[in-house]
Amino acid sequence: MQTDLSGKVVVITGASGAIGAAIARRFAQENAKLVLHYRSGKSNAERLQKEIKNVESIVVHADLAKEADVRKMFAQTMKRFGRVDTLIANAGSWETRDVPLQQMSLRQWENTFDNVLTSAFLSLREFFKIVAQQKRGNAVLISSTAGIFGEPGHADYAAAKSAMAFGLTRSLKNEIARIAPPASGHCGGRVNCICPGWTVVPRTAERLNDAKMVRRVLSTMALPKLGQPDDVANSVVYLSSDTLAGHVTGQTITIAGGMEGRLLWPPNTTD
Repeated sequence: MQTDLSGKVVVITGASGAIGAAIARRFAQENAKLVLHYRSGKSNAERLQKEIKNVESIVVHADLAKEADVRKMFAQTMKRFGRVDTLIANAGSWETRDVPLQQMSLRQWENTFDNVLTSAFLSLREFFKIVAQQKRGNAVLISSTAGIFGEPGHADYAAAKSAMAFGLTRSLKNEIARIAPPASGHCGGRVNCICPGWTVVPRTAERLNDAKMVRRVLSTMALPKLGQPDDVANSVVYLSSDTLAGHVTGQTITIAGGMEGRLLWPPNTTD
């Protein structure tokens, strides 16, 4: 199916991670021009760039919680490509340990919000400035099922991702349409969000090596299998295509095998 993404300039934050890299590979298959962002995974980003050498790309470093870094990243992008068609706000981090709220430090809470929500805000703000000049563009935010169902021991992450998936996405789909309204031959500016469920990536590897944990997760799904990075990447490419998804905006799509939530109690622990 024709996506018409060839030659489009796509900024992918967190491209050094497993999901970000999968997204980059799928856009490369569509011959898009790519901006591969990393914060600490320089070698991963450079390795990815070599892998997708069939398309034009640049690797950029930025701490997305810092205004100056975000401005510099988009300035580099504009200097190289002269435009930005799509922003994939994928970067984020979480505390891998389960930390109940009563034990959570303010520092952890603030760090999580900085790296998940503030980083998305700063990236989207710079992108919207460009969209206002171009009168076109679209964004896809990568949230999490934690933002829909909650995640015990990770209230900070769940809260930040929920804000992204609902309040931010649904506000910005109206704002972007005002600065990039529909016009002849163009659908207008769009913003959508994807919430992946448990996906097989390095940062979840330890938990997903626990057979009991996996059985518990799968028991909440209509399609009982763990997600793969490509499951997310395929949906991102669809939402980024004005040809395929030109009438889709403000949507939060769950990529989690029909997950309805998580078991709160293991079997045989309640009457």
